[in-house]
Parts: sequence; C-alpha cells; structure tokens
Amino acid sequence: MLLITVLIPQFRGFFRGIKMKKAVILLSGGLDSITCLAIAKQQGYECYAMSFRYGQRHTIELDKATEIAKKMKVKEHIIVDIDLRKFGGSALTEDIAVPKHKKNDKVEANIPITYVPARNTIFLSFALGWAEVLKAYNIFIGVNSVDYSGYPDCRPEYIQAYEKMANLATREGVEGRKIKIDTPLLKLTKGEIIQKGISLGVDYSLTITCYDPVNGKSCGKCDSCLLRLKGFKEAGIKDPIQYVD
Repeated sequence: MLLITVLIPQFRGFFRGIKMKKAVILLSGGLDSITCLAIAKQQGYECYAMSFRYGQRHTIELDKATEIAKKMKVKEHIIVDIDLRKFGGSALTEDIAVPKHKKNDKVEANIPITYVPARNTIFLSFALGWAEVLKAYNIFIGVNSVDYSGYPDCRPEYIQAYEKMANLATREGVEGRKIKIDTPLLKLTKGEIIQKGISLGVDYSLTITCYDPVNGKSCGKCDSCLLRLKGFKEAGIKDPIQYVD
C-alpha cells in the first residue's frame, strides 16, 4: 500500500507530460462533418473545430456546428467570417433558386449550381494555417466521392494534390513535419457513413444538411436532403431531423 501511495504522484506527472495529438476538423454542422469529428475523437485526437460564415443562405448550419462542438467537447471551436457573396457564382451564395427534386434519381450528375467556386480549397487553406500554428498535423474533412453532388473538390485526386501543396507551402511541411488531409468518408456511401456514425454514438438530430431550410426545417427536396434521406434509408435508420414535408 505504501509503494502504491508513493508511485501514484509519479504516474500522474507522467500522464500530464503526455501530449495528445491534435487535429483540425472542418465542421459544417452537417451529417458528414459530425461523423468526421467522431472518427477523429475515436482515433485519440484533441480536436479543434473550424466552421465558416461565408455568406451561405443556410446559416442555421453554424448554430448546429456550435451545438455539436459543445456537446462533443472539442478543445476549441472557431467560426471564420469570409464573404463569398462578393463574387457569388452559386445558389448558396447568390440569389439563385436552389434546385429541388421529388426523387433522388433526379439529382444532377453534372456539377450543380449549388457548387460554391473553390470552397473546399478556401476552407482547407484556413484550416491549414490554423493547423500550422497549433502544430496539428492532421486536418479532417468530410468529403465523399461515392454519394455526393458532383463537386470537383470532393475527389481523391483533389485531396492528394492539396496535401502535396500543403507540405510544399508550409514551414512544418518543409521541415519534415508532414501535414495529412484525412478523408475517412471518402469511399463510403451515405448509408455506410451513417452506420459508422451510429456505431460511434453520433447524435444525428444535432445536424442539418439542407441547402434551403425553412424555419429551421429541412426542405427534403434539394440534392443534399435527397442524398441524406437516401443514406438513412440504406442504413435502415429513421432520420431524426424535421422536414417541411
């Protein structure tokens, strides 16, 4: 008993000296980003969440991101203000109607008008800057190349190219401390993403995916809603959020 009493303070000092590895998580308040956050936490990362107020019509996602960050106890959550409405070019940042459909098979196969020009490149650049300051060598982003809306900045070749650029453009990368862009959802279907999240205890009632919500409820007809509903159907789980219809 005496030996244990003597050693406990030493072990406490030992564990205090161990630093958790850090990661920056791009947190939109949606289904994919909350799942990414849960995966990063499962992998033992100390998580720093970054969201953006970029002029999007669906700013309710920032309320959701804030709630998620609190409930999932991230180390720090920041919201960055950038105004992509200055040049528009998307139904999310300009007065252009968001396309609506009744069925998932009507989701556009080509790049849709909801694509925001260079959005992931802009977001990752901010995350990269913060990661370098934090000495966080992992950036998690919930891009997906299986069930997605045809966005060019969700493809694996884009992520590979960005990661290469990131390590050429930063002091950390040049000095040999490589930064990795983690995309754990890249090759999963929406159904598989949801199943993975459920296995990690993710509460999807905290999220919103809709591009054009009405009074806090999802429209159920935009591309993003249809892909989400398809995913829950495939996963055999009821979507816990509210829809207009």
